[in-house]
Amino acid sequence: MLKLKFLIPTVLLLLGIALYLRGYGLDENIVKVNMSIREEISVPEPEKAITYAYLPQYSHKVSYQRHNQLIEYLAKETGLTLRQVFPDTFEEHRRMVENGDIDISFSNPMTYIKIANSGAQAFARIIEPSGSPTFRGQIIARQDNRFIHKIKDCRGKSWIAVDPLSAGGYLFALGLFFKQGITADDFKEISFASGPGGKQEKAVLAVYAGKYDFASIREGTLNIVKDKVNISKLKIVAETKRYPSWVYAARKGLDPKIKNSIAKAMFKLSMDNPEQAQILKQAGMRGIIPAQDSDYDSIRKLMAKLGLTKNSHKEWEIKE
Repeated sequence: MLKLKFLIPTVLLLLGIALYLRGYGLDENIVKVNMSIREEISVPEPEKAITYAYLPQYSHKVSYQRHNQLIEYLAKETGLTLRQVFPDTFEEHRRMVENGDIDISFSNPMTYIKIANSGAQAFARIIEPSGSPTFRGQIIARQDNRFIHKIKDCRGKSWIAVDPLSAGGYLFALGLFFKQGITADDFKEISFASGPGGKQEKAVLAVYAGKYDFASIREGTLNIVKDKVNISKLKIVAETKRYPSWVYAARKGLDPKIKNSIAKAMFKLSMDNPEQAQILKQAGMRGIIPAQDSDYDSIRKLMAKLGLTKNSHKEWEIKE
């Protein structure tokens, strides 16, 4: 009995040692590495292309899905190589146009005014899904918010806006409040949607979650987020007047032949052509028409009325 008592632990111990040594791969081949040898690895350069950017009002995924077909069509029609790039913020989009990193900018009118100050030039604008070459902003609140029923009820409440450079998501609403005698100082707070891209969605979600009393968004946004929130729980408190629609601009110094070639292809798009209608519908528009800088003078007048001229930094002073 005594021998058996010691024999079993001894066998288990030897078996454990064998498994331990095998687990550490003592029977594997050893690879010797000469650490004195170095190889330089270079980051591959992207293919040279005309860069196209959609102001990041929605997430990068939505931006890609909405414009990818349009970019493929433009590349095919013009013979140019086009690449969509994705700035994270409205301000980054503006800087990239000014630095020449974005050749073709698709932006809201307020951002356009900013980049036009550095030499970018409007050449096209869109026809909205409504069929109008104009659009507007909306002020929304939760349906069960018993304190906000009309525009003046927003005074003293917390406001989540899209971005300081957002037209439908900030500037237009600011102008509507101003017309009602309400200034930025009359609100409990004004905040802007944080983080990269998806700012329209974030403004809606912040109100939906009850974090803010109301939000200002671009017309059409509620349709974009209908799969993320129950939009029947939200109400439109007010809508702004209409302003010229989103604009295509070429950066300063872009070869006019390239701009004209892209513009010509854009203007050919028609809802009467089923294939092209799908491209337009996917991009959230019904057509693209010629535009010029003076089309956006009404935006300049609104910005001047609100003290947001090109020499003013008032918009940046509001909490972001």
